[in-house]
Amino acid sequence: MILEQILKQSSLWADSTPSVQAMASSAPFACDTMAFEQWLQFIFIPKMSELIEFQHPLPANMAIAPMAEHVWQGMTDYAELIRHLRDFDTLLSQQ
Repeated sequence: MILEQILKQSSLWADSTPSVQAMASSAPFACDTMAFEQWLQFIFIPKMSELIEFQHPLPANMAIAPMAEHVWQGMTDYAELIRHLRDFDTLLSQQ
């Protein structure tokens, strides 16, 4: 998956999984228990992969890019990652 590659290239890919408690967060983007890039790696990517693998409907009208823009505001190193998340949001809203 491109998102995984970009996270790795940006040194945002973690080697260890967050705790069970962190993974159980009900806050948007698990913002109360983990960094946004951890949410992408450990919650978003696995969930989207599962939906695709089992041919379940993908969510519509997602807005992941605004959170990325907020979290990485002014960090030009993450511009490509934000662009891909923006493209993903657009793709899902067109289905």
